Amino acid sequence: MTGACGNGAGESHIQPVYDKTTGRLQTLKYDSDGDGKIDTVSYMDGAVILRIEIDRDGDGRTDRWEYYDSDQKIEKVGFSRANDGKEDAWSYPGPDGTTTRLELSTGRDGKVDRVEYYEMDRLVRAEEDTDGDGSIDKWETYAGERLVSVAFDTIHRGAPDRRLLYGADGSARLELDAAGDGHFLAVEAAKGTTARRNAARP
Repeated sequence: MTGACGNGAGESHIQPVYDKTTGRLQTLKYDSDGDGKIDTVSYMDGAVILRIEIDRDGDGRTDRWEYYDSDQKIEKVGFSRANDGKEDAWSYPGPDGTTTRLELSTGRDGKVDRVEYYEMDRLVRAEEDTDGDGSIDKWETYAGERLVSVAFDTIHRGAPDRRLLYGADGSARLELDAAGDGHFLAVEAAKGTTARRNAARP
């Protein structure tokens, strides 16, 4: 149990709380550094860990939330980006312990509106709901430390209709998918295609 209990002298700092009706263990309150202040609270269902809340800097506010799955492994870790005790981001570890996904509530209202995907702790892509309607409308891709492209759904069709491509030399190119078929054309080429279509109409 991460940070929830210890051995020897440390066990004297653990305060178990039991359900008065069922007698089942509900919480374990733990003073990990022996300063007389509870800094770790484990929420339990008997012997099963549900989540653990930790105040690592001793300011009286939780700054790490650990959530456990049915196998008692950490499923995700919540944290406060503003370090104010308000949970607004959640990290999902892979089998090797590295971060595979990061969910963010940019509005700090508990609603996830940005998801970042990682490989070997390196950001590879991200999806974002920029207007709060519940649908992804922005997509980012990365290569190493460099942003490669950003695509946008500006007409709410559920897929990007334009994207910016960034070159390693700092250049940028705008492309459009006017037809909605997943094929992007550079802006000038897209304009020419549209003009030819319009000219062919009776």
